[in-house]
Amino acid sequence: MIQVRITARAGASVPAYQTSGAAGADVFALPEAPITIAPGAVALIPTGVTMEIPEGYEAQIRPRSGLALKHGITCLNTPGTIDSDYRGEVKVILANLGQEPFTVMPGMRIAQMVFARVLRADFVEVDGLGSTERNDGGFGHSGI
Repeated sequence: MIQVRITARAGASVPAYQTSGAAGADVFALPEAPITIAPGAVALIPTGVTMEIPEGYEAQIRPRSGLALKHGITCLNTPGTIDSDYRGEVKVILANLGQEPFTVMPGMRIAQMVFARVLRADFVEVDGLGSTERNDGGFGHSGI
């Protein structure tokens, strides 16, 4: 278990796990007023929460499956990464892929947050790479 330090602006809800087996903690909206997202549009939704994530970890912001299925609402830049050295307000980029306008209300659960360890690579420039069965086979190279 990791300890994440949270500050919350007045009216904000701290992210919360809804069940004992939930991998993601729900993230709550805190717009100054309801925000309506038209079909095909994108909006940046404030949460009123800032965090201190331990070094070596990240928080990933992901869509909520119910909003995606029922309303076509998803998060862009998914999963969005919150780095351990970021101290600004957590905001969520929501996109409306549905057919109807969608209104985000204060206190609404809009995304979920999952924590993960981060491994940093040591990049080594070389003259060539080893061969594999796939090599440079790109998208769809193995068929449907």
